[in-house]
Amino acid sequence: MTAGVENAEPGNTALEYRILGPLEVLADGRPVPVRAAKQRALLVSLLVDAGSVVPTDTLIARLWDEPPEGARNALQNYVLRLRRTLGSTRGAGPIRTCPRGYAIDVPEGALDLHRFDALADRARAAAAAHAPERAAALLGEALALWRGEPLADVPSERLALEVVPALDERRLSALESRTEADFLLGRHADVLPRLRELTAAHPLRERFWAQRMLALYRSGRQSEALDCYRAVSALLGDELGVDPGAELWRLHQRILTGDPALNAPPSPRGPRAKGNLPAETTTFVGREALLSRTRKLLDSARLVTLTGPGGVGKTRLALRAAAEAAWAYPHGAWLADLAPLTEPRLLDRAVAEALRIPDQSLRPGTEVLVEHLRERRLLLVLDNCEHVAEAAAELLGTLLGAAPGLRVLATSRQGLRAPGEYLLPVPPLGVPRQRGAAPSLTRCEAVRLLADRAEACAPHFRITAGNQEAVGRLCRRLDGIPLAIELAAVRLGTLSAEEILDRLGDRFRLLSTTGPHHQRTLRGVVDWSHDLCDERERRLWAGVSVFSGGFDLAAAEAVCPDEPGDETVSCADFGPADASCAGASWAEPAGGARGPAREDVVDVLAALVHKSVLTVDTTGSPARYRMLETLRQYGQGRLAETGRERSLRRRHCAYYGAVSARAAAQWFGPGEVDWLSRLRRESPNLRAALDFSVSDAGDATAGLEIAANLTRTRYWFFSSSLGEGRHWLTRTLDLTPGAPVPLRTCGLALAAWIALCQGDQPAAERFLARAVRLGGVVEDGVTPAVLAYMEGAFAFLVRGDADSVALLARARERFRACGQTGDAHMATMMWAMAAAFLGEREAALAAGREYAAEAEAHRAGWAHSWGLWGMGLAELRHGDAHRSLGLFRDSLRRQWGIGDRWGPVWGVEALAWAAAATGDHGRAARLMGAAARLLRTTGVALTGLKPLHDAHIEAEHLLRDRLGEEAYAAAYAEGAGTRDPVRLALGGAAAVR
Repeated sequence: MTAGVENAEPGNTALEYRILGPLEVLADGRPVPVRAAKQRALLVSLLVDAGSVVPTDTLIARLWDEPPEGARNALQNYVLRLRRTLGSTRGAGPIRTCPRGYAIDVPEGALDLHRFDALADRARAAAAAHAPERAAALLGEALALWRGEPLADVPSERLALEVVPALDERRLSALESRTEADFLLGRHADVLPRLRELTAAHPLRERFWAQRMLALYRSGRQSEALDCYRAVSALLGDELGVDPGAELWRLHQRILTGDPALNAPPSPRGPRAKGNLPAETTTFVGREALLSRTRKLLDSARLVTLTGPGGVGKTRLALRAAAEAAWAYPHGAWLADLAPLTEPRLLDRAVAEALRIPDQSLRPGTEVLVEHLRERRLLLVLDNCEHVAEAAAELLGTLLGAAPGLRVLATSRQGLRAPGEYLLPVPPLGVPRQRGAAPSLTRCEAVRLLADRAEACAPHFRITAGNQEAVGRLCRRLDGIPLAIELAAVRLGTLSAEEILDRLGDRFRLLSTTGPHHQRTLRGVVDWSHDLCDERERRLWAGVSVFSGGFDLAAAEAVCPDEPGDETVSCADFGPADASCAGASWAEPAGGARGPAREDVVDVLAALVHKSVLTVDTTGSPARYRMLETLRQYGQGRLAETGRERSLRRRHCAYYGAVSARAAAQWFGPGEVDWLSRLRRESPNLRAALDFSVSDAGDATAGLEIAANLTRTRYWFFSSSLGEGRHWLTRTLDLTPGAPVPLRTCGLALAAWIALCQGDQPAAERFLARAVRLGGVVEDGVTPAVLAYMEGAFAFLVRGDADSVALLARARERFRACGQTGDAHMATMMWAMAAAFLGEREAALAAGREYAAEAEAHRAGWAHSWGLWGMGLAELRHGDAHRSLGLFRDSLRRQWGIGDRWGPVWGVEALAWAAAATGDHGRAARLMGAAARLLRTTGVALTGLKPLHDAHIEAEHLLRDRLGEEAYAAAYAEGAGTRDPVRLALGGAAAVR
């Protein structure tokens, strides 16, 4: 950190030295002129042996070709002048006088040569660990430190002879290693311009010529590679009178004979997953030693838990450490933020969702995770574990025991007590000691963070000789807690450091007798920040704490404002209710202090962002607001104190109930894909609403409405969380025996549908029987349509009964008569599929065309992809099997492009059927294996879906007959072993996520 520091007191200055090019010295980021030639030579003589005593005789030899009389006294004089130049006028400073000579103390990272060597060492370790990407990146970072010829402005023949060649050799060796890493990454053509420059600049260095020849050969330019050999041979003969060395000669012979061993080796690593770590939005300040310690622990420990109080920076450290370590994990580094999770029983599902595992099955979530992780090497970051510590310990014990390639970096306010856990306490940032003591002010992490954050919100603030004592006391008073420092930095735009100290003093005295010291400090700073907000800002701070995982402006405007006469709230208050919505409402207390009106919310949110209470991400639309978990918990505490918690949570639940109802009402239209993306983005809030609905203060009927509408939008299918959808449906059904009959009937029917899709036929039959008993007497229009649809689906999928075509057609018409467009289209989908499997040729083809045309006409992206699939099925069974291939591929490509994880299961399976029907038997067998992998991942049991199971068996028998058992088994195993079934099905064209 250099910005924001000026006129620091002598002896407290952060110095940086650069010798990989012309000599440069920086003090707190500003150049320090070293004009005298002898001073430059003296400083470099000390720096090249930094940390060691350089004998007086060695220094004299480096300063003078022919030392004058009195050279020792002259050297002492130069040392004194250099100390003054470096700002060491009080005896303190980097240059020490020792019995045999002098030494210069250089802090870690303050000399570019040391940084270069450290990066080169890390690159060698990465290369040894078969991580060429990491090695190439580290060497690129190291070589970027070079600014030209080293010591070009230092007049010393001795240094030029002894030191400069050694420095040059280090650079050239790094360049050779960088090229080797690039070769392993397949960048043979990319390195050719660099190698042309290197062979021109260092024509007698044979290693560069060898690399250039190999790069040319692997780029398909054999004749040019041979020309290079002739050129270097002539050059060596003319300049040195020698022939090329053994390495060049052998390489030349192998190129002449076209040795296959010269071909580029396969990459040591397969395709790498990127993971889902968020990008940093502010600079990472300090923590260098702790960051290094965390990375080293991850190399040896399977589970590392960063512990410490709220606000100490555990999450930020974990994310930075994970990002730096991600190169070692071919399957990526993944973040699972557990802060929004309130139900420990859903922990395994939350982790599976973070890992984007497309599981829809009845299997326990832990079993799903074990299967996914068993053969993978990845890093999992579990953030905010303290409230589910027991469940997290149990889950991690199972996962770490079953998946040897798994590493876990957790954050928690206390240890998880899991087997093999390594606890790493995260202390506050280092703070300056009392005035005049080491470490110096500007090197302290806490001061660096304060100055860095102040630069963004208080650009005119500087640490000066006049305020540095107050700055140091402020950082000490804040105990080096990063969150407290960041909140205080915001105020440096309007208050001086001294004024902030005065205002914090009263607050800390009030808190001096209770709670752990760091917790009292953080509470004091957050209290103070809260007090400095006006009433509207405080009310909104508390109000937005009900959101989980972020929120947008529309949600804040709907849930948080205080409106006159707003005593009740219901689902209908936030938009058009769906026909299945029972319209739950609650009374809200009136009176008391009021927060912002709806039209003022945007301005108050901006004020909270400015005060660092909220962060905002404007890269997408709409912008998303988030709050640090510590500040969110503080806001929840304040909300409870005001007596508004229940009413705000009810409004939150009602708002997301309205969101799910609108999604269901607008399903099967132009906004279909956008709705799916929005619902996935709002998953934490939807879960929070469902959690509240089943609590003592909530209304389970509202939760049943949300769960039902999310099922009707195919949300659970799209987000690979059928098990969670069934959980919420059954739980809310159990708690709502008195709910309106149409809603309960709908909930039971939807639970039956999910169970049927999971292959749990007995449970599906029980749910359906209950739905029929309950809703059979209801004549509201919607309920008979729901029951007709489920009876038709059962007749089709379970019994393979041709009567299902008429039942589904009847359900379709009833849904249309009720205005249920999305549900009507689902009935159309099942009707067209039933017609394709069980109907006559003309009727099946007509149904397929009608289904596809209906989806296209409504411009519904997800439905259109299924319309193409349905038309492909009709063509496969009754028309042109070759045409079905194109339809299935188009459907699969669209589904994968919008992030659907349910549709591709059937897309790959159907492509296998079509490939078998068109005679591409080997590919069909591979696709059968790939489809089996997807079916197993999602937990679909084909045996419970009779028409699809029969089609699968028919294709399998055909392939076994045409290929033979051995060839079929081999092709099937190849497909089942692929990591990218969709890419295989599309012939490599899929943008696999």
